[in-house]
Amino acid sequence: MHISLRSLEVFHAVMEMGSVSRAAELLNLTRPAVSIALSKFEQDLGFQLFHRSKGYFEPTDEAQLLHHETEQGLLSIERIKTRAMQIRGGGVGVINISSNGACAINLLPWVIADFQKVHTGVRIDLLVRSSRKIASWVAGRQSDIGLIDAPVSIPGLTTEIIRSRCVVVLPQDHPLAQETVLYPHHLQDQSIIAITGDHSIDRQVNGICAAEHVTIYRRVSASNFAIARNMVRAGAGLAIIDAVNGMADLGDGIVWRPFQPAIYFELAILTNPEQELPHPAQAFLSDLRRALPNTQPDV
Repeated sequence: MHISLRSLEVFHAVMEMGSVSRAAELLNLTRPAVSIALSKFEQDLGFQLFHRSKGYFEPTDEAQLLHHETEQGLLSIERIKTRAMQIRGGGVGVINISSNGACAINLLPWVIADFQKVHTGVRIDLLVRSSRKIASWVAGRQSDIGLIDAPVSIPGLTTEIIRSRCVVVLPQDHPLAQETVLYPHHLQDQSIIAITGDHSIDRQVNGICAAEHVTIYRRVSASNFAIARNMVRAGAGLAIIDAVNGMADLGDGIVWRPFQPAIYFELAILTNPEQELPHPAQAFLSDLRRALPNTQPDV
């Protein structure tokens, strides 16, 4: 069986974009060209990938199964291309980092920028994905370093847990901003923004409030801490989030306050024990570890 790279790219684009027309725009192809490429790919594979109804392409179960492998294959090819360019250009290495939203927005960009001031020949690729995808990439060696929320149970990977205290973020003109430390009774009848997916921080907050007979409201949720902070800025409520995003000085009118009793966020750093980290990745990991303890709030 012969499978062309172009067929994989077309199939992946349609699956990611959700339609043939948008995939054609992404690949700078015509819609008929994409349709022909898909038909040819199906012939090569020997099974149908899409149900076609009046021009609408609905993925089959077989297409869904193939999509994950296609994505990993294309990532591997991109890594080969990147490595070849680095070798040809005399570069000294590439670091592939995958992270969820906890560190990707208000920490990693600064760590990366400071790192590259010293390591000018190192290219760093940062991708933001779900925790499950990140673990898969580290296991498959598509990523050198993965950053996800703990607790985790991922066999076969080295997991380093970084634990930090959370803070309450609120608008600077909020009445509670006058307090130096916030306690459970301060949250009475407050709207507290949740983190989507039954997050460990929310479970800790809910347990503390229940023990103290404090009523809070969960009217909205956010998929990551940075979005939760922006929701606070927009007036959707208060949020209890990690110190990295909570203590960031963004000039957005948001302030943070310590919370007592302590609520903790645990960040898991994933690496593959079967793949020795290149020297640039080891150096970056050291810089990252040094950056994380600086986010500990004082109470």
